[in-house]
Amino acid sequence: MKEFASKIHAFGKALMMPISVIAAAGIFLGVAAAMQNPAITGDAFANLHVPQLIIGFIRKVAGALFANLPVFFAVASAIGLAKAEKPTAAFAAVIGFIAMHVGVSATLGAQGLTAATTTPEALQAKGMAQTAAMMTSAEYIEMLGIFTYNMSVLGGVIAGLLTVMIHNRFYTTQLPAAIGFFGGRRFVPIVTVLVLPLVGVLLAMIWPTIGAGIAWVGELIGKSGQYGAFLYGASERLLIPTGLHHILNETVRFTPIGGIATVDNQTIVGALNIFNNALTHPGSIPDDTVRSATQFLAQGKIPVMMFGLPAAALAMYHCARPEHKQRVKALVLAGALTSFTTGITEPLEFCFIFVSPVLYLFHAVLSGLSFMLMSMMHLMIGNVQGGAIDLVVFGILGGSKTHWWWSIVLGLIYVPIYYYGFRMVIMRMNVETPGRESEEAETETTRVSADERTRVIISGLGGEANIEDVDCCFTRLRVRVKEMKEVVDQTLMTTGANGVNRVSDHDVQVIYGPQVEKIANEVKTALGVA
Repeated sequence: MKEFASKIHAFGKALMMPISVIAAAGIFLGVAAAMQNPAITGDAFANLHVPQLIIGFIRKVAGALFANLPVFFAVASAIGLAKAEKPTAAFAAVIGFIAMHVGVSATLGAQGLTAATTTPEALQAKGMAQTAAMMTSAEYIEMLGIFTYNMSVLGGVIAGLLTVMIHNRFYTTQLPAAIGFFGGRRFVPIVTVLVLPLVGVLLAMIWPTIGAGIAWVGELIGKSGQYGAFLYGASERLLIPTGLHHILNETVRFTPIGGIATVDNQTIVGALNIFNNALTHPGSIPDDTVRSATQFLAQGKIPVMMFGLPAAALAMYHCARPEHKQRVKALVLAGALTSFTTGITEPLEFCFIFVSPVLYLFHAVLSGLSFMLMSMMHLMIGNVQGGAIDLVVFGILGGSKTHWWWSIVLGLIYVPIYYYGFRMVIMRMNVETPGRESEEAETETTRVSADERTRVIISGLGGEANIEDVDCCFTRLRVRVKEMKEVVDQTLMTTGANGVNRVSDHDVQVIYGPQVEKIANEVKTALGVA
């Protein structure tokens, strides 16, 4: 069971690779959309030929990234779960993705379904009503020039997972001497190109049932309205310690559970896909549809990330013992600025979620309420982070239709709620937030210098001989160890970690915050695996 949990965590980490690129591309797209809006930049700028050509180019680049998300997720899934030879796994994933969709296309063709026979006009000519014809036509798409079912990101994930299963099984396979050249890592793409087309054939037969099931779940969440937004917002926070919130997020952002829209006779599925398509194709998606999607995006995070958690940080600082306030100030100030600006919250959250279930639940409920209230106020702010960058780019620059001011209003209300709520719980329940630890813990968690940090991290992980693999996501150092009993939490905490999370018998996560990539590179270099 713990081994399965480990794989789930690795999968969640893998999903963050394309998301980091898409989040950045989304910001560029949001700025470009604002600069092409005459209501913001004025008619004179909108009529300047060269600047508009440049902005249009930026939008096309971003649009191309969004259109090919399934391929990115196939590659990311394979890289994240490959035991070794990750470049080979990535290469095989592209082959597998194409081969699988060729199998789907061949099966559809055998049924008489092609790009020509599934246009709305062709379907109407066969007697189908106009609305039904448009909906049916939108179930299909051309992906990399291949006519196939519109599986969105889920199709990429399926191809990536199946490919990496083949990779992990066959990348060390040795063939007889006469054909030995094709053994080892070269054998993986060969097996992939044999297996994945057959998977595509099977998938083409069962996809209508799978698609109908996902659409049903999406409709159920859609009918729940603001209550669905509350459940999503609260659940995402509750899953933070496990790392499984990534999977919940990607499910909502890229499957019909997050919403469905039609643009140019193509179905757009997932909250983030809908929002980004609304930016790349202005006016193509009704504002109400976009609002229904963004209830799962950045707008619900802004009051919490920009106002609530910084207020909680201030409360933790004020509750620290006087002799430790200087140390705590540096810790919570860095976390508060990170949360406010980028929406990355884990450095602050790990200061309290392991020491106080009450504060943890309090935070999760307020997060859910934020999502619900922003939906009730009809906000339309997308992207994924929820910090000041998203508020400015996708809210303020998006114009009055985004109703961005309500996020600030709720944020200002959340400041005293978070501050006094945290302060009351910390003082009355004697919660050991930073600066309030027991004297023994304080002695043990005295921070080491930057020069010693890498050495101490390796020591805290049980030494070089105990470390099998080192990687990281946005905020966590993810390490696979041989013996978990050799990992010493207190030693790791002296290196500036905000928390240590044992995922399985062999997988441990050390939470450092945004500087984790630098730390991971230093550890890899010290281990000789960079």
